[in-house]
Amino acid sequence: MEDTKQRILEKSLELFSTKGYDSVSVGEIAKAVGIKAPSLYNHFPSKQAIFDAIVESTAAHYEKDTGRIDIHVQNVKQDCPTFSHIPEQALADKVRQIFLYSLHDKQVSQFRRMMTLEQFRSPELAALFSERYVDRMIAYHAGIFRSLIAGGEIRDEDPDTLAWMYVSPVITLLSVCDRQPEREAESLAKLDAHVKLFFRTFNIEGGEKQRNF
Repeated sequence: MEDTKQRILEKSLELFSTKGYDSVSVGEIAKAVGIKAPSLYNHFPSKQAIFDAIVESTAAHYEKDTGRIDIHVQNVKQDCPTFSHIPEQALADKVRQIFLYSLHDKQVSQFRRMMTLEQFRSPELAALFSERYVDRMIAYHAGIFRSLIAGGEIRDEDPDTLAWMYVSPVITLLSVCDRQPEREAESLAKLDAHVKLFFRTFNIEGGEKQRNF
């Protein structure tokens, strides 16, 4: 039963990410899974329930995978030591790693595409899209920058403004790759250049020991 439930979520996400939520029927989902429509209701009471389960399962999937590379968007304090005194190239490598994961992990990339479509369907989903892909990322990085400023590691600038400056190009490049996959190599080069320029601009050197962001 659990295998069938998981297949329903996987096939639904695949369909929602290509056609949009409203354009996909329960019958179409059941056919993609290989079951009859009435059987689908043994697992989920409605199409909305499937959508809600996708949101929940993708969040758990993302947190589990990114936790392995010390990125915990839901816990800024946990990650502050990871970014304290991190060298320039190590930072660029970490950002590249999370970028490639977000771009190529099947569940995460399909969910992002689904939400890109669904943000125009309702104010609630537009708010969810902003919360997941903008507000949460800005708040997380502002928290990291606030900690690094307090430790004298980066210049004392407004942490929220720094977060917008840092995150916005990353979000833009990710959306470019979603629309035009053939531009991935170009986008990765721009991502690397952005991170390193940001590092050199706001990093503080103290004495003989470089204090790295």
